[in-house]
Order: sequence, then structure tokens, then C-alpha cells
Amino acid sequence: QVQLVESGGGLVQSGGSLKLSCVASGNIFDAWGLAWYRQAPGKERELVAAISGGGGTVYSDSVKGRFTISRDNAKNTVYLQMSSLKPEDTAKYYCNAGTYYNDEYYGMDYWGKGTLVTVSL
Repeated sequence: QVQLVESGGGLVQSGGSLKLSCVASGNIFDAWGLAWYRQAPGKERELVAAISGGGGTVYSDSVKGRFTISRDNAKNTVYLQMSSLKPEDTAKYYCNAGTYYNDEYYGMDYWGKGTLVTVSL
């Protein structure tokens, strides 16, 4: 069993910054990949960023250069630093655990409950 708990969401103005955190617990290992997904109202859930156990990262084109994913294995925590936020970044952000291989992320069915990010004009 893997448990993931996100925090850090909120309301921010366009151009602002926010940092999300996700604490993992249970049978999770440092070698696992961790990722952030998001789902906006009426849209499908999409991968935002992923990080390997060794620190390799991938980003969606829509956030590249604005968001940074990182992890602290000692704290079993993955972060998402979001900068230059836009209204289209408004969504519920979810943490996921999975496999990171050859710069590809393969999510497993381990999800947190999400944290809501709202970016106003």
C-alpha cells in the first residue's frame, strides 16, 4: 500500500508562484518515480512533470521552463515549484507514484486526493 498526501494549493494571481508538496508513505522506495498530474474542469487528467529516483525529470511542454519538480528521498516528499502561473494552470493537482524509465514515466494506480490550484487574472 502506498499513500500520497498533497498540500500547498491555493489561489494565486496570474504571474505568481506556488509550491506543492506530496508526502509518500507505505511500501514506496527511493527508486520509484514520482509525478504530478493535473485535471482541469471538463478535461482529462494530464501529466505535468515526473522525476526518477535518481533525479531525472520530464515535463509537459505547457509547463517547461515555468515549473520545477524535485524530491527529497529522506523525507519521502516530492515538490512542484510553479512560477509564472497562468489562468490555464488552474486545475486540481495530483501526486502519483510509478516507474520512470528511459525518460518516460509510467504511472501506477497510486494517487493522492489532490490539491486545488486556482490562478486568477
